[in-house]
Amino acid sequence: MSWGTELWDQFENLDKHTQWGIDFLDRYAKFVKERLEIEQNYAKQLRNLVKKYCPKRAKDEEPRFTACLSFYSILNELNDYAGQRELVAEEIGHKVYGELMRYSLDLKAERKHHLQEGRKAQQYLDQCWKQMDNSKKKFERECREAEKSQVSFEKLDNDINATKSEVEKAKSQYYLRTHMADESKNEYAAQLQNFNAEQWKHFNNAIPHIFKNLQDMDERRTVKLGETYRSFAEAERRVIPIVSKCLEGMVSAAKAVDERKDSGIVVESFKSGFEPPGDFPFEDFSQTLNRTGSDGTISSAPRGEREATPGSRPDPRHVMNRTKNKLWPFGTKKPKWSVKMGPPPEDFSHLPPEQRRKRLQQRIDELQKELQKEVDQREALNKMKDVYGKNPKLGDPSSLEPKISETICNMEKLRSEIHRHETWLSEVEGKQSRGDRRPSADNHHHHAPPGRESPEGSYTDDTSQEHSSPHHRAPPPPTGHGNAHEFDDEFDDDDPLPVIGHCKALYSYDGHDEGTLVMAEDEVLYIIEPDKGDGWTRARKQSGEEGYVPTTYVDITLEKNSKGAVTYI
Repeated sequence: MSWGTELWDQFENLDKHTQWGIDFLDRYAKFVKERLEIEQNYAKQLRNLVKKYCPKRAKDEEPRFTACLSFYSILNELNDYAGQRELVAEEIGHKVYGELMRYSLDLKAERKHHLQEGRKAQQYLDQCWKQMDNSKKKFERECREAEKSQVSFEKLDNDINATKSEVEKAKSQYYLRTHMADESKNEYAAQLQNFNAEQWKHFNNAIPHIFKNLQDMDERRTVKLGETYRSFAEAERRVIPIVSKCLEGMVSAAKAVDERKDSGIVVESFKSGFEPPGDFPFEDFSQTLNRTGSDGTISSAPRGEREATPGSRPDPRHVMNRTKNKLWPFGTKKPKWSVKMGPPPEDFSHLPPEQRRKRLQQRIDELQKELQKEVDQREALNKMKDVYGKNPKLGDPSSLEPKISETICNMEKLRSEIHRHETWLSEVEGKQSRGDRRPSADNHHHHAPPGRESPEGSYTDDTSQEHSSPHHRAPPPPTGHGNAHEFDDEFDDDDPLPVIGHCKALYSYDGHDEGTLVMAEDEVLYIIEPDKGDGWTRARKQSGEEGYVPTTYVDITLEKNSKGAVTYI
């Protein structure tokens, strides 16, 4: 579709759109710059790490164990891998970021030129319109003057008391005004014809040509973005063969570890060559002792045996020192979860009731569409899985399981969002019961806690409002709360929290952050504290270990008599 024919009257909107396009290009260039800086820092850190652990002694003094040699080989491969990351950063910098910056400058200059031409064409058309309008007003004014002179002449001509000179003067004035009116008419007609011609040229030649240039420029910008996207990926793909060789070298180094050979090296290094000592002979010193007792025996029991008693105390060194282990050994802070919170609030409580209702309904419709897309995607994946099951040559059915699980997780999150917005909508509409809009618990396993009223009167499902502590994060409307990333010191108490439900791990989690809990897929945990809006749920293993797990990684079922929150005293 052509901008010149379809958008002939949208000059200002096209001005804004082309500016947005350039801004988006600059934003992507900024992203690429930050990405290559990450690669550069990563490569630098890898090289520093290799340098730190590389042997600093002479090779003759280094151990000859295969484990050490393999480790040094892995360091060399890691150093080569760091070099590949540097190549990625360099290629991204030259072929993507540098190209984007040069193209952005050219694009800005071209856009400025086209817009200036458009404004000049508009100014020229406005000038033609003003000339036509002035000639029109002049023609109108001359016609009125001619009418006045005609009335004056006819009045004097019919007046018997008027002199002949007065009548002739009025007649000449009438002819003069009529002539001037005719000239103004001709001028107005010429100006009108000129304006119509210029207007036709403006909207059929000038503006379509300018808009076509803007369209071509915008389409080239889009093509350039696609090319840089591809170059961005190609920079990563080009190093894959060498990176694979580095990884294969690490695997080969790992296979080269030989425990038998290392044991042989130990033997060769410390073997003395002496024969083991022989048995010591028995020396009998009892021949000189006096024999006592009727049997002629002597009391020659070792002293240690005589002093030993059945009730002797064991060596305290063998007593196991048991200490009480705290259920939460991770410190006093929850894991930090970055959340970008800004106006407007999610429940649109800053809007008037009717506007808020419309916005909420609009948001619900959008979420419903997204949910339907996820449902369609899940059905398509299930059909594809069935096809793979019937004909394994087409693909592995198990390869679709992660995508199906991800789709189900997205559906659960969308249903939760829909429920929240429907609850807010029910409040706006003045409904006493919110149950008619709440999704059935049979449809999903996440049980949302009962709704609460926010300090400003807007309904919210955010469980963090159950705690009035200033360290807990609250929704955006209230003020006076602490930083959104700070949490209470809530792990100093030795008393364990009560169990309010259980959950099953949908995915495995390595628990790399402080305060998090390692869990395996399909592992069952106890829930002791629900998600308070920050994306984490506090759980306890059957062994008693406690920690936080991502809410989206588990399938939660709360107890019926639980309110979904814990009150701290």
